[in-house]
Amino acid sequence: MMMTNFQDPQVTPPIEEVPATPVVETPAVEAPQASEVLDEGTYTELREPKASAALALDGTWHQISPRYVTSQMLQNAAILVIVIAAAIVGGLVLKFTWVYIPAGVIALVTILTMIILPRQARAIGYQLRADDIVFRKGILWQRMISVPYGRMQLVDITHGPLDRAFGIAKLKMVTAAATTGVEIPGLTQVAAEALRDTLIEVAETRRTGL
Repeated sequence: MMMTNFQDPQVTPPIEEVPATPVVETPAVEAPQASEVLDEGTYTELREPKASAALALDGTWHQISPRYVTSQMLQNAAILVIVIAAAIVGGLVLKFTWVYIPAGVIALVTILTMIILPRQARAIGYQLRADDIVFRKGILWQRMISVPYGRMQLVDITHGPLDRAFGIAKLKMVTAAATTGVEIPGLTQVAAEALRDTLIEVAETRRTGL
């Protein structure tokens, strides 16, 4: 009588279940709270180009003071007076008739600058977002710059004698990349100091990861 040996089929070991890794939700970073002084004594309506869809951002635009235009007008007027006086002296007194050509070019450029200056000033704005500050300017040639808070190395406030007379200042943000540096002109003294303090505080938290 023949005996047939049946081998037991290979038993597959049970598959151990790996516990799922819990998903850690990253809390949303909110935009820094802007001080109310940023909008005191400034333009109230940002001038937008006709095709402004590419510049549309969700947030509040802050603008500069109208006193910036007055200050720049006086500076340009002073340049215009100096150029005209130099042309008169050079042409009539020194008999350098060729001086009228460069003087005329400089005077024309200065006058055109004074004409478009109010429109340019109304197009200047900045916006505080969750991770960066966005600066925009220009009507025909538009420019928009985004500066991450964590990359700021220096926030500086400068103002010349005429700026101090009108109570305005320029805030400069310096980063590791020179191309992303931003200068915001025409801020009131109070707004410039408040914005500087806000940017320094937020930049410190972004660098430390808080």
